[in-house]
Amino acid sequence: MIPVVGGVILAGGLSRRMGSGDKSLMTLGGKPMIGHVVHRLVPQCVALAINANGDPQRFSAFGLPVLSDSIAGFAGPLAGILAGLDWASSEKMTHIVTAASDTPFFPSALCARLTEVNAGRSGSIILASSSGRTHPVFGLWPVSLRTDLASWMAQTQTRKVLAWVDRHDNDIVDFPPIRLGLSEIDPFFNANTPADLKHAEQLVNETNQ
Repeated sequence: MIPVVGGVILAGGLSRRMGSGDKSLMTLGGKPMIGHVVHRLVPQCVALAINANGDPQRFSAFGLPVLSDSIAGFAGPLAGILAGLDWASSEKMTHIVTAASDTPFFPSALCARLTEVNAGRSGSIILASSSGRTHPVFGLWPVSLRTDLASWMAQTQTRKVLAWVDRHDNDIVDFPPIRLGLSEIDPFFNANTPADLKHAEQLVNETNQ
């Protein structure tokens, strides 16, 4: 069966290390940081949604569905993944691929490579890695696991993504560094702090020169 993959941008965090405000909407290269993520993920999926809590109207400029967590209390990425799986199920998709809203340079072939490894293993979770580190919020998730995830979230206080992933067949796909302008960086570089955002701005400027 050929996977039908929707994309979900995870923007449901509290942005504590950024100081204040919604980091996904902070300006990077003249547009909201999440705009770079939307631009990269749209061509990779049959449809795209944003997982975020609070007022969904703040994302209205993107014209995308905004999915709030069904688990109260900012339960972390697993809650966002569950919201994405519920949405994908209603849209008759087989999988979702997730990306963080603060990671503007992730690979343009993310979905293709994760799906390639998933071939023949439709129930497997496939995660991205780079430089020897797994990135649990960048993954391919089978919609068939949504009931199991909902049960897990209801019965355990362990909200770590890998704790749930390890209960299922899974695999890792490694991605090499990328070059942006004069710099070679990890493709999953994320802007968690004001210093990170400043660095990302420098990378965008180098790329546009």
